[in-house]
Amino acid sequence: MENNKYEKETFNIYGMHCAACASAIESTLSKEKGVKEANVNYGTEKLVIEFDDKIINPDKIRKIIKQLDYDADIDNMDERTQINLENSKEKNIIKLRNTFIINLLLSIPIIYLEMGMMVGLAVPKFIEAYVFPIQFILATLVILNSLEIWVSGFKKMVKLAPNMDTLIFIATAVAYFYSIVVSIFIFMNMTMDHHIYFEVASFILVFISLGKYLESITKGRATQAIKKLIGLQPKDATIIKDGISTKIPISKLKEGDIVLVKPGEKIPADGIVIDGYTAIDEKVITGESIPVEKQIGDQVIGATINKTGAIKIEITRVGKDTLLGQIIKTVNEAIGSKAPIQLLADKVSLYFVPTVILIALASVFYWMFVGQSLSFSLSIFVAVLIIACPCALGLATPSAVMMGTGIAAKNGILIKNGKALEVAKDINIVVFDKTGTLTRGEPSVTDVVELKAGISIEDIIQISASVENNSEHPLALAIVNEAKNRDINLLNAKDFQAVPGSGVLAIINGQEIAIGTRKLMNDHNIDISLLEEEMAIFENQGKTTIILSSNKEPIGLIAIADTLKEFSIDAVEYIHKMGKKVAIISGDNKRVAESIANIVGVDTVLSEVLPHEKSLEIKRLQEEGNVVAMVGDGINDAPALAQADLGIALGSGSDIAMETGEIVLIKNDLRDVVLAIEISKYTFKKIKQNLFWAFLYNVISIPVAAGILYSYTGWLLNPSIAGAAMAFSSVSVVSNSLLMKWYKPKVIS
Repeated sequence: MENNKYEKETFNIYGMHCAACASAIESTLSKEKGVKEANVNYGTEKLVIEFDDKIINPDKIRKIIKQLDYDADIDNMDERTQINLENSKEKNIIKLRNTFIINLLLSIPIIYLEMGMMVGLAVPKFIEAYVFPIQFILATLVILNSLEIWVSGFKKMVKLAPNMDTLIFIATAVAYFYSIVVSIFIFMNMTMDHHIYFEVASFILVFISLGKYLESITKGRATQAIKKLIGLQPKDATIIKDGISTKIPISKLKEGDIVLVKPGEKIPADGIVIDGYTAIDEKVITGESIPVEKQIGDQVIGATINKTGAIKIEITRVGKDTLLGQIIKTVNEAIGSKAPIQLLADKVSLYFVPTVILIALASVFYWMFVGQSLSFSLSIFVAVLIIACPCALGLATPSAVMMGTGIAAKNGILIKNGKALEVAKDINIVVFDKTGTLTRGEPSVTDVVELKAGISIEDIIQISASVENNSEHPLALAIVNEAKNRDINLLNAKDFQAVPGSGVLAIINGQEIAIGTRKLMNDHNIDISLLEEEMAIFENQGKTTIILSSNKEPIGLIAIADTLKEFSIDAVEYIHKMGKKVAIISGDNKRVAESIANIVGVDTVLSEVLPHEKSLEIKRLQEEGNVVAMVGDGINDAPALAQADLGIALGSGSDIAMETGEIVLIKNDLRDVVLAIEISKYTFKKIKQNLFWAFLYNVISIPVAAGILYSYTGWLLNPSIAGAAMAFSSVSVVSNSLLMKWYKPKVIS
């Protein structure tokens, strides 16, 4: 089976007018050969697409979008691109505002003439004599001022790909041209029902332009998190070359450059301190309020603030590759993704407009069939077309996701996709990896026991460290560090062999050395039965016991302890408050794992689990009916993170773990597991609220517009009122999402 490697790219989309536009682009691209997945976000006007670049490329993707009458370009996420986008959006907001004001000013005289004559308001005789031509001229000017909507709607209708603009075009065109015909008949002194709808056509466009203006403002507010993240990037950097300091734009910074950062300045990009000592405020990235001390060899993060001393750093990552760049990319992709619940809304949006047109036509034929006038029936036709609103459905998820991911990012939590938001609410068990996740992952030697005469503690450490020096396991590093602390010289180890999850083997001075767990000893037929009592003492204290053997004879024990992270106990306590179970998974033996579990207070202990077995344990929990969140930090946690219903990776962990996890915690604070779940649950709650009101609005409003109440109450919905209701439905959905900015977590106080 061919293993295709898919590229992921983000495009800015221009010219979308409603959720149906987004659905049409998404549907078309998803059918293209080579496209794995395409998500179009109407709220952010972005496309996130995964594709096989051997089959389809960005230029072809852009051409396909162009054929649908939209424009697109690749979102480079650099500062200049973002400034251009913001300027473009600001110009569009101003344009929409001006369109609304002009439409309103032109429409007020129309409504005055129409309503004023009915209620006896003063109207000059000359104007009264030419009331219909005046209304015609003013209505025509309103339509010309909103011509973009008519052109878009007409094009989509001709291409049989109707959108919201199509509904507006048909409704206003029917009202406008019907009124022209009636006006001509009146001028010809022909008797007929002479009610005209110039005011309807005009005020529909007034309310539509107002709705688009307010929607553009609220959508802009919902993307504040992205704007703030981009704004964190410094503008320039001071590089040092041949002893000369030069200030350059941040865009020209390269990996390997040496940069001078003075107190009060921002770190220009990710790097390593090569000279100096300081404290750096990393709050903008990690949320941690206390400045972190940095010295030679320490890593620094771009966009953080140097507080005290001047330092020189060597740049290791620039642009998109920096931690801030990755955060911006992740948040952008997250708000471009969809929660599974949105798929229903997308399907509705795709078929919504054609369905509404059919309902409107059916309403016309019904009311004419039961004896109502053409004027009456057309009024209902226009009202049905105008009040329907797929935009509210399209904005329901992305507006809430934008706010939720923004809140999370502000707190040092990256939520990668909408699926994570939806799954989090159903999680009933959280599984923590032990080493490096619950514990610091920096164990140290606490006890050394000699088991053979003539073999000293120093000998045990020397032999063990000489072998373990070839391993990168945290326990191996603890033994090597102990040898360094004691100034013990290492021996030459040959034929090194790592046994995953069990230990290591080597040859030293002709002796067969084995260092590791009971399993390693048992697998090599080394008798350790007499050591069980001594090992149990250490293990009951939460210490890992390493056995050292030479030529299949045990010669020493090394006890190693890994301390808990600062907030491990608090995190477990908060998760229990949420009504969820907690499990610990570890390659350590049962006694050690249970000792840690007892201290932390977890419900289930999965011990002696080899790296490749972690995902199987997660799968077993799922088969028992659990919805599982896995929290890990290492490379060996990646399969389990992928298997879990929700993978949560620590930002201090491996790149593979962070790539696999659907939620990434930038800070090394396990309480953020709780906060991530809380934010996810709250965001999904908002999504459900938005979708409920959007669906309810259409379910109620369309039948009302079709005249369902007329037979019982004699009340008929005025098309202009329908236009106002439609305009504000989208604004109300986005406004509900904007309320999230005042969110405070309930569990963590």
